[in-house]
Amino acid sequence: MSWGDRLAELGIELPGVAAPVAAYVPAVRSGSQVYTSGQLPFVEGKLAATGKVGAEVSPEEAKRYARTAALNALAAVDSLVGLESIVRIVKVVGFVASAEGFTGQPAVINGASELFGEIFGDAGAHARSAVGVAELPLGAPVEVELIVEVS
Repeated sequence: MSWGDRLAELGIELPGVAAPVAAYVPAVRSGSQVYTSGQLPFVEGKLAATGKVGAEVSPEEAKRYARTAALNALAAVDSLVGLESIVRIVKVVGFVASAEGFTGQPAVINGASELFGEIFGDAGAHARSAVGVAELPLGAPVEVELIVEVS
């Protein structure tokens, strides 16, 4: 089954590539790897939410936003090399704008990790960092970037 077929089976539609908010490109290929820029939870060109997780944004909401950001990262890979060239997800890096005392970053970034498992199965198993930060661009609650192996 192709990755596109798997997305269709799951009822997932990739969004358009989110426009960069500064001087960078959404994704770059180097050899057999694609590196994405950090992707925010944009939906139809607008940030889905703002605020810090553990204050204005609940951990459950943030987990959904991490999934959205991960889909945006996948869209960036697709636009550069095509979804079907993906061999595996190598690494996910997730940043969580965290209220003071919030330590649930790993559970938030599971929104991205679980998505890749659903889509890619064993090829979606990846190394990962989940980091709490004071602020993210535009006040976003989460940001996700990927390293993907491609054929």
